[in-house]
Amino acid sequence: MAEAEKQVAEEDVLTPRQREILRVLVQEYIDTAVPVGSATIQRIGGLGVSSATIRNELARLEELGYVAQPHTSAGRVPTVKGYRYFVERLMEQVELPLPEQRMIRHQFHQLQLNLDQWMRLTAAVLAHTARSASLVTPPHAVNSRFRHLELISIHDTVCLLILVLQDGSIHQEMLGLSQPIAQEELSRTSSKLNTLLRNRTVREIRESTNPELTGLRGWEAQVLQRVLELMERADRRAVSEIYRDGLINVLRQPEFGSIEKFRRVVEILEHRRFLEPILTRTLNASGVQIIIGGEGPYEEIYDVSLVLSPYGVRGKASGVLGIVGPTRMPYARAISAVRYVAHLMDNLIAEVYGE
Repeated sequence: MAEAEKQVAEEDVLTPRQREILRVLVQEYIDTAVPVGSATIQRIGGLGVSSATIRNELARLEELGYVAQPHTSAGRVPTVKGYRYFVERLMEQVELPLPEQRMIRHQFHQLQLNLDQWMRLTAAVLAHTARSASLVTPPHAVNSRFRHLELISIHDTVCLLILVLQDGSIHQEMLGLSQPIAQEELSRTSSKLNTLLRNRTVREIRESTNPELTGLRGWEAQVLQRVLELMERADRRAVSEIYRDGLINVLRQPEFGSIEKFRRVVEILEHRRFLEPILTRTLNASGVQIIIGGEGPYEEIYDVSLVLSPYGVRGKASGVLGIVGPTRMPYARAISAVRYVAHLMDNLIAEVYGE
C-alpha cells in the first residue's frame, strides 16, 4: 500500500468522536502531565455522551495503539502514535501573539552584525518563548564570501587579523610579521584588500587575473594567504557548533524527575552522535520538522521530542534552530515559536547577503 493510501486508511479507522476524544485527551495530558480519565474527557470535551461511552471509545483507541494505560485503575496517556496523529491531524495551528512577535523583533534589531550575539539571542528567545530547551547552529555558507578585514597592531612585529565573512562569522588570530610595520601601513593594506576581495569566494580569489591581486608580495601576500586559509577552514566546517539554552525548563518537567530520564535529555543536547544526523537532515528539509522520540529511527531518544526548522538563504548560508522538550510538549506553541524565529532569521541572513 502506498504511503498516502496507508495514511488515509489509518485516518478512516477513527470515527469523528474518537478523533475528538483523542484530541481532548492529548491536549489535557500536555497541560497537566496526569493520565486522563473518561470523567475528565466528559467534563471538558462537551461531547454529549456518557462516561461509559467514552470509556468504550478509549478502549478502542488503546487497541489501535493511540493511547495507553499506565496502571489498571489510571486514565490513559498518549502513545507516540497518538502524538503523531494529534500533531498532523488534530492540533490547531496558532501564531505567536503579536505583542510577543514585536518584542522578539525589537530584541533582534537591537543587535549589531555579530554572529555570536545573534546565535545566543536566538537560543534564549526560543527557550523563553517555548518554555523549553533550545538549540541553534550558526548559518554555514556553502562557499564563504569575504566581507571585511581589519589588521590591528599589537606589537612592532605582531598584528591581530580580524576577518569577517558574508555570513556574519568572525575569524581572528595573531599574525607574526617579518619586519616592524606601523598601524598606518596595516590600515592601508586592510583597505586595499577589502577593495580587492569584497564578496569573493576562495575560488574567485585564487582564479582572479586582477594584476593588483596577483601582484601582491611580501607581508601583504602573507596576509592574503592567511585570509584564504581561514576561508577554506570555514568552508570545511559542518554542523560543528551548537548554541543551547533553557535546559532548566526541560528538567522542571515531571517526566524528567528520574535520574535516567534526566541523563537522557542531557545526552541528547550534549552528545553529537544524537544531534548531528538529525540536524544535517533538517538542514536539507523545508519548513518545520517534528521529531517525536521513540518513533521510527529515534528509539534512542524516547520521552523527548524536537521541533526544528532550517533557516537562512538556501545555497548561500543556512543553519538549524529549534526546541527540545518532552514528548508532552505544547506542540502548537513550540511550532509557532520555531516558525516565527526561523522566518525572522531568514530575513536577517537575507539582509546580510543582499537578497
